[in-house]
Amino acid sequence: MGKSNIKDLAMLGGPPAFKEKLHVGRPNIGDRKALLTRIDDLLDRRWLSNNGPFVQEFEEKITQLTQTKHCIAICNATIALEIAIRALELKGEVIIPSFTFIATAHALQWQEITPVFCDIDPNTYNIDPQKVEDLITPRTTGIIGVHLWGRACDVDTLSEIAKRRGLKLLYDAAHAFACSSQGKMIGNFGDAEVFSFHATKFFNSFEGGAVLTNNDALACKIRLMKNFGFGDEAMVTYIGTNGKMSEISAAMGLTGLESLDLFISTNRKNYLQYRNELSSIPGIKLISYDEKEKTNYQYIVLEIDEQKTGICRDEIWNILRAENILARRYFYPGCHRMEPYCSYFPHASLLLPQTEKMAARVLSLPTGTAVGSQDIMDLCKIIRFSIDHSQEIKQHTYHQTIENNKTKV
Repeated sequence: MGKSNIKDLAMLGGPPAFKEKLHVGRPNIGDRKALLTRIDDLLDRRWLSNNGPFVQEFEEKITQLTQTKHCIAICNATIALEIAIRALELKGEVIIPSFTFIATAHALQWQEITPVFCDIDPNTYNIDPQKVEDLITPRTTGIIGVHLWGRACDVDTLSEIAKRRGLKLLYDAAHAFACSSQGKMIGNFGDAEVFSFHATKFFNSFEGGAVLTNNDALACKIRLMKNFGFGDEAMVTYIGTNGKMSEISAAMGLTGLESLDLFISTNRKNYLQYRNELSSIPGIKLISYDEKEKTNYQYIVLEIDEQKTGICRDEIWNILRAENILARRYFYPGCHRMEPYCSYFPHASLLLPQTEKMAARVLSLPTGTAVGSQDIMDLCKIIRFSIDHSQEIKQHTYHQTIENNKTKV
């Protein structure tokens, strides 16, 4: 339903533009028949976990796709991060961006390692290597870069810093499956990289993750650690946990890999349509992707400049949510403003001006195989309408707030 008057907006009393909620990351399923065939197979075998044939096949296919030596499938990406951190023997302080999902910080704090929050480069939204140098102390043992929205960190500079300063380098590559940097697939950088195959990712294994590395000794250590430290059937040779991926998750992963090109091409088509629909709106910047690299186009991210739009990111977010468009503020408000970190480091924001700025400006929009061309067209019309009528909307909501306050009194 089109909007011709501000009172047509759902937040001001009109009907929502979408009957069903439109999600940022609704799961891609792939070939349902192929998945069910694999599930029947694993049930017939009664081999549901403990490094079954689907897990082994899944790991092999991931190494082929990424051109890496080792893929260790894990039950989820948070556990994968925790295991990789432990295997790399990180301790003391580790430098990470605050502009990331909270799991990056929690994976360290869970093991009593202090995450030291670094600001981002406003041009890339990734950790700023120049700021990393300033945060290194005698207690620093490593750096964790995050390939935000599938766009690679400055891997060369981070590698040079880590090597020169004797630090371990780990990448949270949760967004970056099937992406490349300088023609080299993500999964090959640093000491190790961690993928997420959570249901909200464009490629999923229901729930899952993986650690990728080209270091033979590290891979062996991680395989021990994800299986309680068992070196053979009876003997534990190293401290470990239960990080094993199940056979049903691997079955879903294998099925998704068969549709990977379709998922990516759909994301790219959606991205190009969003770019076309939004390009002429002042104050709206669509985060771009390097066409020379492999990318998954998984995230449609806007940076909203209130000085030009006349309406802030949160106001647009509220308008869209009322229309059943569940846009996400990735990654608001930044890890440094969440517990326990805001209590540990109450003044961290003073060192994170770019993080603070971007946390208030970016908005992620729905995409994937569940989002159609008409959906994108209607969504973008709502954004354009909201910006074109920003002052009217502000005045109406201001008076509405006053009336609501009078009612409460």
